[in-house]
Amino acid sequence: MSDPVLRLSGITKAYNHGKPNEVTVLRGIDLEVGRGEVVALVAPSGAGKSTLLHIAGLLDTPDTGTVAIGGTDMTGKRDTARTAVRRRDVGFIYQFHHLLPEFTAVENIMLPQLANGVTRTAAKARAQTLLGQVGVAHRGAHRPAELSGGEQQRVAFCRALANAPKLLLADEPTGNLDPGTSETVFAALMELVRSTGLSALIATHNLELAARMDRQIRLDQGALTG
Repeated sequence: MSDPVLRLSGITKAYNHGKPNEVTVLRGIDLEVGRGEVVALVAPSGAGKSTLLHIAGLLDTPDTGTVAIGGTDMTGKRDTARTAVRRRDVGFIYQFHHLLPEFTAVENIMLPQLANGVTRTAAKARAQTLLGQVGVAHRGAHRPAELSGGEQQRVAFCRALANAPKLLLADEPTGNLDPGTSETVFAALMELVRSTGLSALIATHNLELAARMDRQIRLDQGALTG
């Protein structure tokens, strides 16, 4: 694969090092995600997929191995450099929306842009555009508690893409929704990803959703297959 957006090489991770209850979570993970590629990460609960996503997104560090984003090796970089790349190049989506309750949908999407130095006018315009792309533009002035679960998650998608990242990392993004809402919300996410040419690594239990992505990989006993 030429010039991948994400490259993980030889990633290992264990907890409780040197103790009787030491747990090895990741064992020599090698993974590349190409430009515009959407990859499904399929694994049971407790298999380490969240740890893998956190390492890929520079929220955690591996015991061994390297992480490169957009061709830049982040191994050994200082926290300030890692934070800058994470803010600029990586978007995160979780099972729960984690929207700030005191802000409206538009304001929640504006906040990461303002942190990156975007003007309020430009940030608001992008927030409204993104909300329109996922079909909830009419809910922009509402706070999270006034939104349905599906609407909350679509706002979270928009927030993750607010700074036009290179890479989207999603951890069970529809896992907290009923099947009907999950289907609608996943379709909105895929439309958003495809329309922007974004690269994405999406963890899911749902094999039907995984089958709609470009490629599927499985995490089993700390190793990747597929």
